[in-house]
Amino acid sequence: MWKKRLIAVLVLLLATLVSFFVAYSEPKAQSSLPVISSPSWFSKFPFRLGLDLSGGTHLVYRADVSKLEADSVNDSLASLRDVIERRVNAFGVSEPVVQVEEGGLTGTDKYRLIVDLPGVTNVEEAVRLIGETPILEFKTEKPNASEVKPVIDENGNSILNPDDIYQSTKLTGQYLKSSRVDFNPTTGVPMIVLNFNDEGSKLFAEITKQNIGKTVAIFLDGQIISFPTVQDEITGGEAVITGDYDIKEAKALVGRLNSGALPVPIELVTTQTIGPILGSQAVDAGLKAALVGFLAIAIFLVVWYRLPGVIAVISLVIYVVLVLAIFKLLPVTLTSAGIAGFIISIGIAVDANVLIFERLKEEIRSGRSVYDAVDQGFDKAWFSIRDANTSTIITAIILFTFGTSLIKGFALTLGIGVIISLFSAITVTRAFLRVIKPKTDGRIAKFLFSSGFVR
Repeated sequence: MWKKRLIAVLVLLLATLVSFFVAYSEPKAQSSLPVISSPSWFSKFPFRLGLDLSGGTHLVYRADVSKLEADSVNDSLASLRDVIERRVNAFGVSEPVVQVEEGGLTGTDKYRLIVDLPGVTNVEEAVRLIGETPILEFKTEKPNASEVKPVIDENGNSILNPDDIYQSTKLTGQYLKSSRVDFNPTTGVPMIVLNFNDEGSKLFAEITKQNIGKTVAIFLDGQIISFPTVQDEITGGEAVITGDYDIKEAKALVGRLNSGALPVPIELVTTQTIGPILGSQAVDAGLKAALVGFLAIAIFLVVWYRLPGVIAVISLVIYVVLVLAIFKLLPVTLTSAGIAGFIISIGIAVDANVLIFERLKEEIRSGRSVYDAVDQGFDKAWFSIRDANTSTIITAIILFTFGTSLIKGFALTLGIGVIISLFSAITVTRAFLRVIKPKTDGRIAKFLFSSGFVR
């Protein structure tokens, strides 16, 4: 018996510590409870609120894939999404959502980039966060490049159109790994050194091998910035951009390249600002709904299931605390849909306790002692609980895999809640009931472990 009591005490102690973490990792909780000084690292785990709760900016960009080969569109768009995420994260925006959406009817409007920036309510600031990241391209000479004749402008200057001379290659900024400022050892002039990833290194080696004695032009934002002549095949995956740069300009360009060279041109289409007032109202409404729902469930469990109902309420409190702690540690971005998923998971946790208590009641009515009925009730209810929760978890996985960002938030909180509800119902509730179950079947014992308004 002492082992069972020890387990119950450890569960309570763990729940108390987790409750302390959940409460004091919130800045408001820390400021409202000045008597207890919480560790400084607690502040690293606040709840992360989504765009609909914290306010922010919703940006929609049109992605121009007209110059891409059909088989490279998906990879380029995935790279575009990654680049924009790096760009936004560099400015410290909390939990941005960046996703590519396909839904237009025309080729120029088919692909869109959706950017949600929680906490950023200034549209101009949001656009600045995205910035005009450079489009880096490497182009080779066309077969008839030597036959192209210059055009004489009105001032008598000879002008060659780079598009008439050079043709695009697969090597673009999406394969850029990093860039840095270096200096020409002979002249001391700043130059920019580009390092490609493995795939980019192979493409660069292939380009230089096939164009020995020819120029390879480097374009940035559609403008030619360098056209070095290839002397030999370059296999190290390193390219050098030379030009009339001073050190300040070179560092600025390297900073833009390292923050992300866009593989696909984008154009801002629409913007939408969500005010923080709307978000706070949604948070308050969700909290009130959760509190009222929890109190209603607690009253029902205590009135209908008596002593096991009290244990179930304690188990539910521990369940809520554990789920909130996981939301902070992962961390999970909470949206209004995510809060709904969490509230639904509380109901599912109650279902598991109801199945256990109903099975316990049936065992007592069949003639078993309360002491034996507790264990039998758990053992026989487990299979129903397992099957019901497994189907819900599978549904949550499918929704998370194929759903939009809004649905993903709902699915994630629901899935986490269901998994933890299995633990709380089977482990926590069982640990407490094993400690308090009576060894003899007196009238009081049967009353406390029965359910309903009659014994």
